[in-house]
Amino acid sequence: MSDNTSTPHGSGTSATTGLRPMPKVNKITVNDVIDAFAAGLADFRRAPVYGLAIGAFFALGGLFVVLSAAALNMSYLSYPAAAGFVLIGPFAAVGLYEVSRRLQNGEELSWSRIFGTMWAQKGRELSWMAFVVLFIQIMWMYQVRLLLALFLGFRSFASFDEFLAQVISTPEGLMFLAVGHVVGAILSLILFSLTVVSFPLLMEEDRDFITAMITSVRAVFTSPVPMIGWAFVVTAVLIVSMAPAFLGLVVSLPILGHTTWHLYKKCVEIPEDCE
Repeated sequence: MSDNTSTPHGSGTSATTGLRPMPKVNKITVNDVIDAFAAGLADFRRAPVYGLAIGAFFALGGLFVVLSAAALNMSYLSYPAAAGFVLIGPFAAVGLYEVSRRLQNGEELSWSRIFGTMWAQKGRELSWMAFVVLFIQIMWMYQVRLLLALFLGFRSFASFDEFLAQVISTPEGLMFLAVGHVVGAILSLILFSLTVVSFPLLMEEDRDFITAMITSVRAVFTSPVPMIGWAFVVTAVLIVSMAPAFLGLVVSLPILGHTTWHLYKKCVEIPEDCE
């Protein structure tokens, strides 16, 4: 390996430039997504303690966000805040990717090794992806406040019940819901395209985060039907999982995380560096 840089142009490299080749993106089918899900479910069954622990930690984080909104008398933001919190799922799933990687390679599993891998990301390019996710999350909350002001006016609500009644019983509230969900869907699709394979790629390979995001977007554009279909499945599962006080995330998050790892392995091939 000549260096740790990569180029966002093209898929090849030359010995004279010393640049690493771009990851190869494979076209996948719906059956590949199904196979990845089966492999992810198998990983969860083989090492449930890791998935359940990470899922429980994430669920507690979501519950904390909602309770904090209520404590600050901003309970009307509980729903969008909870939805925005779920956007950090790919970053929280790094430990799950490492579990799947070790199971796939027949390596030893231990908390010290899993946490060691997660902690090591703070000094690598994956940590920059946290800023990308944070930026999307800020945009998410900003558009919620903007739409609230546009459709419901600059007012506060005494409780979530009052907010819910206003939203579902008035034309303005229904318009707020419709436009908010469309904008949210667009932001979610953008984030999904940028991160669906970039997080596992950065965990496994020493690449720059721009290359990882380009590879992720290429994976979505190369196989739009199965990849966007998977995005809808993830969204539906997360919505259902959040309903019972986030408890469903304890199981659903690890299964989705393990599945994403196997989907990444089907979508992306890492070419050997040129000599």
